[in-house]
Amino acid sequence: MTPQPLGPNHWEFGQASWPDDDFVGIGADLEPSTVVAAYAAGLFPMPTEPGGPMGWWSPVRRGVLPLDRLRVTRSLRRSVKHFTTTFDTAFEEVVLACADPSREGSWIDGQIGAAYGRLHALGWAHSVEVHNADGTLVGGLYGVAIGGLFAGESMFHRERDASKVALVALVDLLSDEYAKRRLVDTQWQTPHLATLGVEEWPREEYLAALPTVLDTPLPAPWR
Repeated sequence: MTPQPLGPNHWEFGQASWPDDDFVGIGADLEPSTVVAAYAAGLFPMPTEPGGPMGWWSPVRRGVLPLDRLRVTRSLRRSVKHFTTTFDTAFEEVVLACADPSREGSWIDGQIGAAYGRLHALGWAHSVEVHNADGTLVGGLYGVAIGGLFAGESMFHRERDASKVALVALVDLLSDEYAKRRLVDTQWQTPHLATLGVEEWPREEYLAALPTVLDTPLPAPWR
């Protein structure tokens, strides 16, 4: 779905006042125009506590996956053949699975789910779904696409390697003639993501790269 025009953003995300900390602000709202403007400024929303005010984050060490750095092991290649992947066919189900409160570190609450649901309806947020042989949803991820940036929000798996397969499918979709100008933003690097090729970039490097990345056309299926 082609991204729909958004209303005006009424908030300023100026970088001059950001502290030397991952947490840089609090408040604002989760209107589609606000969230997209925040990503374009290098921020993303995450609740400060369940039911609490919205926090805005820009990690000092940003997790970034340049497309050509994705590591696909032999076993992961076998897993790719074992599953079927789709895009944007079960966005709500993917978000609900990522929000499962039984997951360690679960932070996706109702307001976050609703906000990204609105972005999906407007063509700005996308999901990758991974299905097993009988068609059951067993993994996936979702995030926001702005130009050449895919800002990943969360991923989940119910069978081994299913979330990794979703990432492989995403990188395949993004790997067109503009691949060198695209980035997958993972917010933070984790040991798991590091095994897949996710790097840590200083905040300044990430922010300096954003204008070129954002000026890159969306991949053809999302234009």
